[in-house]
Amino acid sequence: MTKKPTISVIIGPTASGKSALALSRAKLENGVIINCDAMQSYDALHVLTAQPSPKEQSQCPHKLYGHLHPATYYSAADWRNNAIDEIKAAWDNGQTPILCGGTGFYLKALMNGLSPIPDIPDHVRDEAISLHNKIGTTALFEKLQDVDPETASQIDPQNPMRVLRAWEVFTHTGKPLSEWQKEPLEGAPKGWQFHVTAIFPDRETVIQKINARLRKMIDHGILDEVKALDTMIQSGEVPGDALIIKAHGFRPFLRYLNGEWDLDKAIDHTQTETRQYAKRQMTWLRHQIRIDDIIETP
Repeated sequence: MTKKPTISVIIGPTASGKSALALSRAKLENGVIINCDAMQSYDALHVLTAQPSPKEQSQCPHKLYGHLHPATYYSAADWRNNAIDEIKAAWDNGQTPILCGGTGFYLKALMNGLSPIPDIPDHVRDEAISLHNKIGTTALFEKLQDVDPETASQIDPQNPMRVLRAWEVFTHTGKPLSEWQKEPLEGAPKGWQFHVTAIFPDRETVIQKINARLRKMIDHGILDEVKALDTMIQSGEVPGDALIIKAHGFRPFLRYLNGEWDLDKAIDHTQTETRQYAKRQMTWLRHQIRIDDIIETP
């Protein structure tokens, strides 16, 4: 098989400048930017989740941004399959694939591999989602504890995606997810090479960028975005524990819109939780992803 060109990967904490670096490289290399950020996959909260703007996306192809309905269940395996398709499509078109994002688990799933869990049929997933919508995350987690206590002990009991994933794997295969995860990993397609560039600015720079970016987001309509998503939740179109609702800022700004908090409190709370998340991201990425180059000032 002909050796494929190396795939560029740009990682880093939120507000580090990943998207800007990816765009500059894409312009020079006839690139296609492929999203690797869980929150930016959804067609909701575009500004709040810092998706590239329409102007930026018009300058070169951007893939897997805002392509999912906010109620959609989307696993690392789903992203991996989509990313592989987009990488192959870029090569077929003579373009350079550039992966960009901060969801390290997605990248690890692509580069290092996932357990060989069979594909889950749509009807099994639909049944699991229906059960979840009926009884809620807490009750479904308790059911998971009965059939797969090992997995249950390792996941956040309030993370609906992780709970649903473990439940649907067990109900479809009759084998706990923890057992599947002990199988040898299915790695990246044979012959694929990755070059990982990490942007790790100093702590004070990240804090300043997070604070300044949030102020700009308010001017660019995040309150309207929060209101629109809440309307979808209230109508039942989006479940109350969908992944997108975990986006930093959604709950604080919803409290502001509901008259529970003033705007300054919502801003301060969002800045704090985003800074804490950025710190966790840098720690995880440093220890879990093989990095080739580190940029301290993008």
